[in-house]
Amino acid sequence: MLTKIYGSTIHGVSAITITIEVNVDQGVGYHLVGLPDNAIKESSYRISAALKNVGYKLPGKKITINMAPADLRKEGSAYDLSIAIGILAASGMINGENVSNYIIMGELSLDGGLQPLRGVLPIAIKAREEGFKGIILPMQNTQEAAIVDNLDVLGVENIKDVIDFFNGEKMIEPTIVDTRKQFNEKITNFPFDFSEVKGQEMAKRAIEVAAAGGHNIILIGPPGSGKTMLAKRVPSILPPLTLREALETTKIHSVAGKMGAETSLMTIRPFRSPHHTISDVALVGGGTNPQPGEISLAHNGVLFLDEMPEFKRSVLEVMRQPLEDREVTISRARFTVNYPASFMLVASMNPSPSGYFPDDPNNTSSVAEMQRYMNKLSGPLLDRIDIHVEIPKVEFEQLSDKRKGELSENIRVRVMNAREIQSKRFETENINYNAQMPPKLIEKHCQLDETSQNLIKLAMAKLNLSARAFDRILKVSRTIADLEASENIQSHHISEAIQYRSLDREFWNA
Repeated sequence: MLTKIYGSTIHGVSAITITIEVNVDQGVGYHLVGLPDNAIKESSYRISAALKNVGYKLPGKKITINMAPADLRKEGSAYDLSIAIGILAASGMINGENVSNYIIMGELSLDGGLQPLRGVLPIAIKAREEGFKGIILPMQNTQEAAIVDNLDVLGVENIKDVIDFFNGEKMIEPTIVDTRKQFNEKITNFPFDFSEVKGQEMAKRAIEVAAAGGHNIILIGPPGSGKTMLAKRVPSILPPLTLREALETTKIHSVAGKMGAETSLMTIRPFRSPHHTISDVALVGGGTNPQPGEISLAHNGVLFLDEMPEFKRSVLEVMRQPLEDREVTISRARFTVNYPASFMLVASMNPSPSGYFPDDPNNTSSVAEMQRYMNKLSGPLLDRIDIHVEIPKVEFEQLSDKRKGELSENIRVRVMNAREIQSKRFETENINYNAQMPPKLIEKHCQLDETSQNLIKLAMAKLNLSARAFDRILKVSRTIADLEASENIQSHHISEAIQYRSLDREFWNA
C-alpha cells in the first residue's frame, strides 16, 4: 500500500515542502531514496526502537521510501516522525485517511519522545501558503509556529499522541498565540537605557544621528570610557520593529536554532556581539550545510564589533560587500542561498595598542606601533562606516553626578520623527533611510548652498577624503537636517557631519 506524508526542508530562510512516499509491499528490506543524508539514513534505528517502546513495530515486509523532489538533498533528523507515521499508515496499523492534510515533522528519541526542531516558523508559513490544514510538531516548537494564523498547530510530546490522534482516540488542541497582543506588550521592553550613561554627551549625540539615519558608527576611546555601555543601548533608541520586520527577523533566528522554547516572536531589535576570534564563515554565514551568520542574525538590528582591530583582517574584509548590498549570497556548486543582512554596524576600538590616546600620559605605544594597529582596519572598510567619534575618558565629576541622563524613550521619539521624514521621502524608492541612499538619490536630496559647498570642499582638501567619504558626509548631514526637521541641508549640518570623520584627520594618519 502506498501512502504520502508531507514534511519540509529549509532553503535559506524559506521552506520547501517535501513529499515522503512510503510503499509497503511483499518481501523483505528497507530502502530509503531521494538524496537523504546520514542522519536520515539512520532514522530506521530510531523509528524501530521508538515504535517498539510505544507498543508498535516495523512491519516485516519490503518498505520503500522516496523523498521528493529526489534531486534535492535532504538533511537532518527532523523526518523521523514523518517516516514513522508514513510506515504505520502504509502498513494499515493506523488510519491514514487524514495524514496528507498535515505537515508532520519531529526527531524521535528511542522512547518515542520528540526533540525540538530548527526553522519551524518558515515551515509553518509554507504550510499555510500551500493550503495544509495544520502542522504536527514537537511541543517545544508550538509557540513559534502558532504565530502563523489560519493554521492548526498541533504540539505533541510522543509519537503515541500522533498515532492516537489519527486513529481518532485522542484530540490535540491547537496552540493559539495572539501575535499582535504579544508583539505590542514587549515591543519596548529594553534591558538597558541611555539614562544610565554618565557624561559622553557628544557620543550620545553621534549615536542618535547614527540611529536616525541607519548609519554605521565606530567609537574610539580608552578603556573604561563607556564604548560597550553606549553600544548596548543603541537598540533602545531605534524605532520599534514593525510586525513584518519582527516576522522576518524571527524566521532567521528560527532557521539558525536561536529561538527559545518560550519565545514565539522577536519583539525587539537583535543585538549581536561576536567574539573577536570568530571565523569569516561564522560571521557572514555558510558552511557545509549553509547557516545564517552573525550579520544575518543582526538583520533589522545591531551588530557590535568590540575592539574591532582585534578581529582578523580577513574576517572584517568579508563584511565589505554585505555592508553595501545588505544581503549575503552563499554559492555552492548545486545551489545558491541568500540571507538578508540589513544591520547597523556599531564598532569600538582603542586608539592605540596600549589603549590610550597619543597625547595621554598613560600611552606607552610608539608612533610605529600605533600605525600598525590602525592599519589593521583597511581604508575601504572605514569608508563604509559613516560616523567616527572619539570618546574621552569620563571624569570623576561626571561619574559622581547623581542626576540621570536623558531617557532612551525621549531620544527614540526624535529618531522616529526623523525616520518618518525619511519614509515619506523614499516612499517611491526601494529604501527606508538615509544610509541606504545610492548616488542618484544623494544628488537629488543633498543639495548644498554655496557656504556648505565651500565648507565641504575645504574639508575634502584638508583631510584628503575619498569619494565614498564625501558621500557619507552628505548622508549624515541629511540625517542631521532631518533631526531638526529642516528641508534643506545647512552649513552647520555639514560642519557637524565633518566632525564625525575622526579617522580621516591628520592626527590618525600620521
